[in-house]
Amino acid sequence: MIVGIVVVSGALGPPENPVNVGRQAPAFSGTTLDGEGLALADLRGRPVIVNFWGPSCVPCRDEFPLFISKLAEHAGDDLAIVGVLMFDSPEPARRFIADYGATWPTIDDPNGTIRAEYRAVARPQTYFIDRDGVLRKIQVGELTEADFDRIYPEIAGTAASATP
Repeated sequence: MIVGIVVVSGALGPPENPVNVGRQAPAFSGTTLDGEGLALADLRGRPVIVNFWGPSCVPCRDEFPLFISKLAEHAGDDLAIVGVLMFDSPEPARRFIADYGATWPTIDDPNGTIRAEYRAVARPQTYFIDRDGVLRKIQVGELTEADFDRIYPEIAGTAASATP
């Protein structure tokens, strides 16, 4: 009998921009369900919420009214929400977005590139990014109003680059 041993070394090292709270959020870009290009860098200077979701996910569906109300409530802060479609096809997502009247963009991530970069493992999964592009919190599972109200102040402040 021949026994083989495979040794895996750390020669490749860690990813260049791992998703860690307190560090710059990994850059991404993609095409929205409306066919527009969008990059996280386009939103620098704004508080950003990145939400991995899909219309077949019940907790994701339950979060939509909260996002709609919080986007309106924090319009003066220039809050941006970006959805990343995870495990569902675009057409049901488009219908769901239209039914709810959601106004924020959702990026189609058919190959899971953004999901892998953010290490999103479940839906919904939400990332709170401050005005300087720093990831402040990760919420795995459905976001409640209490969660939002507790976390949002950490990303809503003024950008460090804007202060003298």
